[in-house]
Amino acid sequence: MKKFGFKPNGSLYPWRFRLVIALLGLCCVAVAWRIAELHVLDEGFLKSQGDKRSVRHVPIPAHRGQITDRNGEPLAVSTPVLTIWANPSQLIDQQAHWPDLARVLGTDLSTFSERLKANADKEFIYLRRRMTPLDGEAVMALKVHGVYSIEEYRRFYPAGEVAAHLVGFTNVDEKGQEGLELAYDQWLQGVPGKRQVLQDRRGRLIKDVQVISNARPGNDLKLSIDLRLQYLAHRELREGMKKFEAKAGSIVMLDVRTGEVLAMVNHPSYNPNNRSNLQPGMMRNRAIIDVFEPGSTMKPISMTAALATGRWKPTDQVNVYPGTMRIGRYTIRDVSRAPGGVLDLSGILLKSSNVGMSKVALDIGGQAVHDAMQSVGLGEYTGLGFPGERVGKLPSYREWRSAETAALSYGYGLSVTAVQLAQAYSILANDGRKVPMSLLRVDERPAGQQVLPEAAAKTVQGMLQNVIEAESGTYRARVPGYHVSGKSGTARKASTSSKGYQEDSYRSLFAGFGPSSDPRIAIAVVIDEPSEGGYYGGLVAAPVFSGLMSNALRLMNVAPDNLGDMQQVELPTPPATGERG
Repeated sequence: MKKFGFKPNGSLYPWRFRLVIALLGLCCVAVAWRIAELHVLDEGFLKSQGDKRSVRHVPIPAHRGQITDRNGEPLAVSTPVLTIWANPSQLIDQQAHWPDLARVLGTDLSTFSERLKANADKEFIYLRRRMTPLDGEAVMALKVHGVYSIEEYRRFYPAGEVAAHLVGFTNVDEKGQEGLELAYDQWLQGVPGKRQVLQDRRGRLIKDVQVISNARPGNDLKLSIDLRLQYLAHRELREGMKKFEAKAGSIVMLDVRTGEVLAMVNHPSYNPNNRSNLQPGMMRNRAIIDVFEPGSTMKPISMTAALATGRWKPTDQVNVYPGTMRIGRYTIRDVSRAPGGVLDLSGILLKSSNVGMSKVALDIGGQAVHDAMQSVGLGEYTGLGFPGERVGKLPSYREWRSAETAALSYGYGLSVTAVQLAQAYSILANDGRKVPMSLLRVDERPAGQQVLPEAAAKTVQGMLQNVIEAESGTYRARVPGYHVSGKSGTARKASTSSKGYQEDSYRSLFAGFGPSSDPRIAIAVVIDEPSEGGYYGGLVAAPVFSGLMSNALRLMNVAPDNLGDMQQVELPTPPATGERG
């Protein structure tokens, strides 16, 4: 037995046995240590590795704030939609489903297959963005592996082209691109939330774990405009342009007391809900971006400057005979000659005499005219904060020469926007008090600042009422039942190719306010390049002012102040001399 290694007690190689037992014990200890290490010491690392392979954070979309008019009528809203995307590396093997997918996505099979094959090495492509929930659910109902959906929002504009230039629009990612959508983009944007989910290796949802953070919607924006007035302004401008076959046009309506913009429209316009054929020129808010020489609409401001100096009284007279005036090499001309060649200050505005206005301006000096125009906001930003706003040009000279003074007094040599023109007349209507303009609704009436002498402003108000109501006045601007005040203008367009003016290209203008007894609304009408039936401001722009002012005053329940005129619908046609501004 000794020969075979057995001991007398019967044990076989006890040291080997003990070695095996020791090795097994060490293995158990190692395994136990590894288990403890993985579950205690390296728990965070392993958990993070597992999360990377299965846990996903899905964004919760936040809808953009709503834009409304002053009465709460929606101008821009966000509606829920579905965006369909695909993992081409997964979808490339699902060719049997391609025909059905192409059909419900609204595309042809060849285009769909070519696009998918071209992106076969990618893991993400959009199949179609912002589908209606019903159409999106039809795609997902096919249950094709590699096709997924994302909840998003799409911007919709209920007023369409009527408020397009003012409201603007967003891009496919709900980022403001034009108008107030751009100006107030940060205010309107919401903050997306975050949701934690578990997915398998193919991206399929296993479990919705928890909401990490809730989505926070954007802030709403209440504008100063009244959608009813906006529709009226849009209609009147469209009809006026159609009648005279004009190239473009703008209307701005202001609340005289609060400075709020009640309406702002332009033509041509566009539909922000369908921009497939949109041209860049159609997006321009001409009322606040386009500048022009205002012509005779500036004469009331110059007249206010003359009255403010105290050198002139309303009854003072000016000899305008023979209807022309020579200053150096520059000849000033009137359209019509006054009987006897003598006009008082009111007559200068009524007859729109360039010669008479020039003589008054030369007496008070160009600086006085300049200061009055600057006081009513010309050559300055309006403070509306609209993207791309232009300030125009109000010249200022160390030494005012006669030609420059005369031209400025009747609206040449400077440039303004339609918004600035409306603001200037609203200040006249507000007894010379300037209140801040606003595109947002104002809850409290601002105090404002006296920028023109009250007495001079009130005197010019009466003169402008006479411009419309006199026998030879701008009768097309009259409003049955109301006294209104205003002034027409006809400005030749400057040439873009050379110095000087175009031969047969004009802007027809009218600016005014009403009712004259207690002004509530100021309106500026600009019609660009009328080509049929005439081009004078009193002929083209005045009827647009009349139609809009008439409907607006009634819509705002403003009491008539001229009841004796209620039955006077057809007005006598005055001489042609009253047509031009």
